[in-house]
Amino acid sequence: MVALKDAEDALLVANRHVRNAYFYDQARLFARLIAAHSQPLAQNKQLYICTGGGPGIMEAANRGAYELGAPTVGLNIVLPHEQSGNKYITPSLNFKFHYFALRKMHFMMRAKALVAFPGGFGTLDELFEVITLVQTGKAKALPIVLFGSDYWKRLINFDVLIEEGAISPQDVKLFHYVDEPQEAWDIIRKFYDL
Repeated sequence: MVALKDAEDALLVANRHVRNAYFYDQARLFARLIAAHSQPLAQNKQLYICTGGGPGIMEAANRGAYELGAPTVGLNIVLPHEQSGNKYITPSLNFKFHYFALRKMHFMMRAKALVAFPGGFGTLDELFEVITLVQTGKAKALPIVLFGSDYWKRLINFDVLIEEGAISPQDVKLFHYVDEPQEAWDIIRKFYDL
C-alpha cells in the first residue's frame, strides 16, 4: 500500500513538472518577443524584461531576452534559504532588496506592463498590489496580463468577489487572460499603440 501511495505522489510531482516546463517555455518565448521588438529601437524606446530574479518562470523570462542579447533586470529579495539572481540577469542590473515594499515600489515605478505567470504567494502579492494601485488610481494604468487562463480562473473566482460586492464588475476589465505569448504581446502593443 505504501508503494502505491509513493507511486501516486511521484506521478503528481511529475505532472506538475511537465506543466511548469510548459510555462517556462512560454515565458521564455514571451520575453523573446519583447527583446526582438526592442532591439532595433533607440534605447529610450526599448522595453526590458524585469523579474524577481529567481529560478523557474523568472529565469525563463530573463533567459528569453538574454538569448537575443537584450539586457535583463532582476529585482531579488533577500530571504533566508532563498535564491540569488539567476544567471541570465545582466550583472549590472541585478539588484537585491531587503524589504518587499521597496522592491514592489521599484517594479511599479518602471513597469510598462505586468505579465503574471502561474506562481505562489509572491506572485499573488505582486499581482494584487498592481491591480489595487491601478483600480484606485494610485498608479498609472498599464496592461495586466494573466498567463495561463485555466490556472488563474481555477485559483481566483472573481465572480464571487463581484457577487459579494467586494469589487465592481468593471474591475475585471483591469486585466486579461491569455494562453499564448503572442496574445500577451498583442495586448501590450495595442495598449501602447506600438
